[in-house]
Amino acid sequence: MSTASPEAQQSFRRFRALRWARRASQAFFLLLFVALLLKTNMDALSSPEELPRISAPVSLFLEMDPLVALGTVLSTHTLYRNLFYALLIIVGTLFLGRFFCGWICPMGTINHMLASAKSGKLRGMARIESNRYRPAQRWKYLILTAVLASAAAGSLQLGLLDPISLLTRSLTLLVFPAWNVLTQDVYTWSLHANGGAFDILLTPLAWLSHAALVRTKVVVFEQTGLILFVFIAILAANRYVTRYWCRILCPLGALLGVLSKTSILGLEKRPSMCSGCNRCALHCQGGDNPEPGTTWHQSECHLCLNCVASCPEAGIAFRFFPKRDESTQAVNMTRRSVLLSTGAGLAAVPLLRTGVHPDTTPHRDLVRPPGSIEEREFLSRCIRCGECMNVCPNNALHPTFLQAGMEGIWSPMLMPRIGYCEPTCVLCSQVCPTGAIDEITEAEKSWVPSAESVDDERRPPLRIGTAFYDFGRCLPWAMAKECIVCEEWCPTTPKAIYFEMAEVTDREGNYHWLKRPHVDPALCVGCGACTFACPVKGAPAIYVTAVGETRNPHNRILLEGAQKQKRSES
Repeated sequence: MSTASPEAQQSFRRFRALRWARRASQAFFLLLFVALLLKTNMDALSSPEELPRISAPVSLFLEMDPLVALGTVLSTHTLYRNLFYALLIIVGTLFLGRFFCGWICPMGTINHMLASAKSGKLRGMARIESNRYRPAQRWKYLILTAVLASAAAGSLQLGLLDPISLLTRSLTLLVFPAWNVLTQDVYTWSLHANGGAFDILLTPLAWLSHAALVRTKVVVFEQTGLILFVFIAILAANRYVTRYWCRILCPLGALLGVLSKTSILGLEKRPSMCSGCNRCALHCQGGDNPEPGTTWHQSECHLCLNCVASCPEAGIAFRFFPKRDESTQAVNMTRRSVLLSTGAGLAAVPLLRTGVHPDTTPHRDLVRPPGSIEEREFLSRCIRCGECMNVCPNNALHPTFLQAGMEGIWSPMLMPRIGYCEPTCVLCSQVCPTGAIDEITEAEKSWVPSAESVDDERRPPLRIGTAFYDFGRCLPWAMAKECIVCEEWCPTTPKAIYFEMAEVTDREGNYHWLKRPHVDPALCVGCGACTFACPVKGAPAIYVTAVGETRNPHNRILLEGAQKQKRSES
């Protein structure tokens, strides 16, 4: 700094201040993202008559995600509800470049922090070499092309790799539940431990651990093993390649890279002022070659400003309409690679639909949340973000594995043995950012009487499935034991579960009367409360299948069309 000109020192200080502004922006948006996820929960109800509601814009980050907006437009030819927020990011990127990656993206911020941590494998020249542009950075453009091609063919797979969806799913299904288990254990231990002379410390520890609970109720999810592996692998890759995910795999980063080709804000290199210290390359996280004498890749820059804030000679600077002598705006993709990735994306759709598929053989356990649209369109909208699972107050929604075929992995389904669908709750339909679960009201759900549903007696309830008995496990049927739990939990009016009085004989030959339960399929809505409450351990004596769901007129116990055809044939 001692030999730098006053102008260079002023530029150095200005960009260092801007770097702190960027850090503040990253911290703010990361905390906002986590806060909105924690807020993805129904507000406290002031009275039993009040309906569950959410007052915060909990899907904001997903709604302003340009990749989610573009993908759903391609797959559905419509722009759902608030997805036009993505225009703010798109317009900003057209003028400023990938500011979203460096200043807003919470996934980018987490990768940035981990990549900034000192690693024995990434020091000195090894770190500089890791930070240089590498041909593998074009992979993300190939991934982007493939997922957009599959979206155009009607299958929305982008949510598996979109950073906002991926982080929402990972925090919701993994990190928050794990944190809850930890704090619950500490809270329970601090309440019951005998600390002797340290008892005085246990009370504040219990208070702190209780205050740190994400939810007072322990929430668990299915299918978390693969999700955990993917999330850990992404984070661990930063120890070997700086921001590996952002530079090489992220399809949203690729989309913003394509849009940033037109940005008027860019890096200007001044070789005459550069001493060749390589500090800019040492701290560059985008792999865009900021040092003079190399080609700067504009579409790869995250606009983190680390390079200019670490240059004491002002040999590089960001400015509007810079000189383009040592930069390229081109995206590293050949025509052949575009055609191949497009073909791969299109070919993936029929491959994903091979085997048992909801179109041909609906899986009996695939009970979708209330408000879910027809399965084919559902899969063209669902981005597997996990927002519906996060907001479910009864922990009833879980990610699928192969129940919806390979095409529907990690999409939501009801698991009544773990939790049931609350009759008055429609929160999952309110937080879905893409309309896979169409927004409905309690009156439209119509599982319990309301003022609106009473006025309109013709409105049928919205059904998500039908319950069936396993008579080999049901206590009154299999063991001649009295049990009416399922009927007590049935929320419909009148109840879908009814009894017949039956005279049975016990082992000693004594006769007595008991109630044997039955399900009325005309009244059952498939909420799963009976399955959840069934006292038989292991497999329940009553289970819910998707048969009878409102969204699929062909998924019926007895098809009217088939009956008519049989009658005509006979």
